[in-house]
Amino acid sequence: MTARIALPTPGGGTETLTLSEPAGWQRPAAPATSRIAYAAAHVVADPYADNAPDAPARLDWDATLAVRRDLWSWGLGVAEAMDTAQRGMGLDWAATRELIRRSAAEAASCGGRIVAGAATDQLTGVPDTLDDVATAYAEQVAFVQECGAVAVVMASRHLAALATGPDDYLRVYRRVLDASDAPVVLHWLGDMFDPALAGYWGSTDLDDATRTFVALVHAHADVIDGVKVSLLDAVREVRLRELLPPTVRVYTGDDYHYPELIAGDGVRSSDALLGAFAAVAPAASAALQRLDAGDPAGFRAVLDPTVPLSRHVFAPPTRYYKTGIAFLSWLNGRQPGFTMVGGLHGGRGVPHLVETFRLADAAGLLLDPELAAERMRGYLAVAGVTR
Repeated sequence: MTARIALPTPGGGTETLTLSEPAGWQRPAAPATSRIAYAAAHVVADPYADNAPDAPARLDWDATLAVRRDLWSWGLGVAEAMDTAQRGMGLDWAATRELIRRSAAEAASCGGRIVAGAATDQLTGVPDTLDDVATAYAEQVAFVQECGAVAVVMASRHLAALATGPDDYLRVYRRVLDASDAPVVLHWLGDMFDPALAGYWGSTDLDDATRTFVALVHAHADVIDGVKVSLLDAVREVRLRELLPPTVRVYTGDDYHYPELIAGDGVRSSDALLGAFAAVAPAASAALQRLDAGDPAGFRAVLDPTVPLSRHVFAPPTRYYKTGIAFLSWLNGRQPGFTMVGGLHGGRGVPHLVETFRLADAAGLLLDPELAAERMRGYLAVAGVTR
């Protein structure tokens, strides 16, 4: 049966969209081998809890873990408790601890690959000293590792607020890396994702910041599995690949340019740790299967059509991309409702989410068109779009 839906247009009218047939994505027998690929997973709010701005986060644990099992079933790893999971935008440390614990146990039970974010968000207010920041980091890194996940050392708002220059960043990170019991991933998150991180690594000049970052990685390459770079700058990421030690992976966090960065230039390539892969998991899986088969053209043919959707979901203000990830999950039946912790389901408006729906359909990523159309009609009705 062909699904159709009347969607609002910018001029106040409507037009009928006939939805595409499902693309017939096939789940792989095993994870990809040509690249390591993590999808940064979102969390599903408990619809019976308050989950208002500034309220403690309450999760629907069954649905949240089901989202992760679905990602593993596509052969992808899960990046847990990252910014996609609303770290710093609704997910408090108490809920984060439980999320990491449960997800790591779930990964162990099914053989799924998992990394998890370690930050400093158990602190309240601006800490007194850099040692306070380092101690908070070390506590979270140790917790992640005790749970059985690889720690991703996330950018810290507390450090950004306290640091006076590059040396302060190096002092804190050196202490954290020296104390780590296992290799970690370093995360450089640009201020388009979090304005509080402007000037990270001690400078607003990205060339100067890169020099500090590269020096840190070279000095501690033995305990750094890789770096996740989320600057939405493909040229800078390619240059960074050339500057880092060959043993250190670059996990692209570039949700605008991921096909070419993962495909590589024939000499170097990026692995992936992407919020976008949570939105386009079936296509990402199929593309990586093509790459494993030695078909780079096929890889691009599958993955390139997902870029318009990803660019739209991650459009400025980029930090609200989580709303689009949760919306697509709901449209595809991965969760019972479209609510988010911290009230972040209000982070995007009707026109944005209507275009998200259109682009997901164009990319073949509405897996059950009838269900997606039914849910979209319900969303539009609640929003007051009744014509």
